[in-house]
Amino acid sequence: MTTIRKSIYLKASKATVWSFLTEIDKVKTWFHRYDTDLAAGRDYKIFGQESGKELGYGTVLTSDPHDLLEYTFAIGPMQGASSTVKWTLDDVPGGTRLNLEHSGLTDDAEGFGLILALDKGWDDHLNTLRDHAAAA
Repeated sequence: MTTIRKSIYLKASKATVWSFLTEIDKVKTWFHRYDTDLAAGRDYKIFGQESGKELGYGTVLTSDPHDLLEYTFAIGPMQGASSTVKWTLDDVPGGTRLNLEHSGLTDDAEGFGLILALDKGWDDHLNTLRDHAAAA
């Protein structure tokens, strides 16, 4: 299976970054719209910002506030397959290092287009998160 890994540095506290990962009003500023805040054991759905169309769903596996958030993640192009998204937050001088690990993705040639789309999508979303977290 393929794993996408990314790390970014944010000029914001871990508490602020955490709120942008878990609170529906803040998540929608940089990602997609959820139907609920993310908390341990909670199921969630993802909706398109403009279309309102359901894009995916998952379940929060681990929620250790300000340190670790892990959830299952399934979207339409995955055809019912589930992957895992794991966020870890580290204090660094002046802010937070946010680490993303998106694992359980297909590793065959047919699925490579999805890997490319997710890789670019995470880059785009994380760049937007960087701007919003710094302004908070």
